[in-house]
Amino acid sequence: MIFKIFKKNRIKETTQFVEPDEIFLDSHNLQNFNRQQFEGRIEKPITQTTILFLGLFFTLAVLIFFIKLGYLQIARGETYLLRSENNILTRTTLFADRGIIYDRNKIELAWNKEGKEEFGVRTYKSPGFAHLLGYVSNPAKDSSGNYWQSEFEGKDGLEKVYNQQIKGMNGSKIIEIDARGAVHSENIINVPERGADLVTTVDSRIQAELFNLIKNLSDSNSFGGGAGVILNVGNGEVIASTSFPEYDSEVLSLGENSEVINGYLEDKRKVFLDRTISGLYTPGSIVKPFFALGALAEGVIDQYKKILSTGSISIPNPYFPDQESVFKDWKAHGLTDMREALAVSSDVYFYTIGGGFEGQKGLGILKIEEYAKIFGIDEVTGVDLPDETSGTIPSPEWKEENFKGDPWRVGDTYNTTIGQYGFQVTPIEMGRAVSAIANFGTLVTPHFILGDKEREANVKAIDIKKEYYDVVHDGMRQAVSYGTAVVLNVPYVEVAAKTGTAQLGASKNRINSWVMGFFPYQSPKYAFTIMMESGPTTNSVNASTVMRGLLDWMSINTPEYFQTL
Repeated sequence: MIFKIFKKNRIKETTQFVEPDEIFLDSHNLQNFNRQQFEGRIEKPITQTTILFLGLFFTLAVLIFFIKLGYLQIARGETYLLRSENNILTRTTLFADRGIIYDRNKIELAWNKEGKEEFGVRTYKSPGFAHLLGYVSNPAKDSSGNYWQSEFEGKDGLEKVYNQQIKGMNGSKIIEIDARGAVHSENIINVPERGADLVTTVDSRIQAELFNLIKNLSDSNSFGGGAGVILNVGNGEVIASTSFPEYDSEVLSLGENSEVINGYLEDKRKVFLDRTISGLYTPGSIVKPFFALGALAEGVIDQYKKILSTGSISIPNPYFPDQESVFKDWKAHGLTDMREALAVSSDVYFYTIGGGFEGQKGLGILKIEEYAKIFGIDEVTGVDLPDETSGTIPSPEWKEENFKGDPWRVGDTYNTTIGQYGFQVTPIEMGRAVSAIANFGTLVTPHFILGDKEREANVKAIDIKKEYYDVVHDGMRQAVSYGTAVVLNVPYVEVAAKTGTAQLGASKNRINSWVMGFFPYQSPKYAFTIMMESGPTTNSVNASTVMRGLLDWMSINTPEYFQTL
């Protein structure tokens, strides 16, 4: 009885612990299950064959690993030990190319060509562009072959001013080198990034021709050099800016031709001086239009009053009371009003309205200084080139500083009014100033980057009546039609101009020759200033000759600059 009860309980316990997946299903019911999900099927154990195969595979892999390890450690151990001891990993610079500098028509002015070493050679359009573009200092190595200067560095011109934009960013790579210098492996870490391009306002065609004309006149007629600038009077874009003599930008960048470089340093003509922005020169009569405007604005004289020039005026000599100080005109002009005085450049007329004479009052030196400053003659223009210099306007303070104990006299005012004495200006200053005459009173900021909105917006308004500008415009046009600038009287465009001849030195046997002006006359768009430095007084050619040659060339090659709106 007890056995039966025990057996019955055991059967109950067994029945309660039977797992569902241990039940054999009737094969006839398989069609009701999802076979893809293994429903209705019993798990199948891994076979011994599969286990054996996997075991052999892993055993073989481990065996190969130990064989290779033994080969590297035993058979080739010494070789790789030497390599590990002698090989070094070096970080090498991948030099970035500098951005290309273009003219306004996308003609290349400065670009890169393949060099002998790891970096390219900077190449420049030439001649006529050295002072504008400048040059670079190339990456340089020490005696151990390591680069102590790893980037190109702009040293002058646009290369210097815009160095950060156009230099790009160097890359680098890791190189494994053995004791013999053989490369075993290399891996680029950073890819070099090329610098940004610059598109300038310059028309390279006009600049190249202007340079050639200045150079040819200097060489053939014993001028010490020259400079020229052409500006857009509306927004300050520099169409051309060139200076002679100049250096070779590529020679300076490479730094290898010591003979040529030493020649530059010893050249008495100051090859490294950009005469357009850094050269200070006595202006002569090109300052007269500004003082004519001042005299009209201050009511000193009206446009119609005529002043007689018999060839000179005389005033008492402050040092010898029984004698007279004579201030000469370059010729006797007779009676001239303001327009004609500008056209023929009468010195007596401007002595009189500047310092006063007999019954005619003058501006006086303080007003002369004021109006020169209104047109920016004593300040830098803000042009985007390095080392710009500002001009000097003679004044009582200036004289006291330079000639202590000698007071300012009316004769000093006379000489200042015609751009002599201590007057000094740069060509870019006068280009900006004459632009303000051309556009009726807006002092623009010259600049070299096309679309430079900041500099285009940086202007100053000059509060002088338009009718006074009209008088000066007429006088400068008459200078071309019959006066001192008649060489510029061409059939294809109307030009207004003012010439200047500044005597140099105590002997006055050399001169600076100037011409400035604008075109087209009826609707001014471009202003120009040309300066020929230190030529003989006997020359029959001058700065106006250069401008005439340029106008003739432009009428054939770039006539679009003469079109009116």
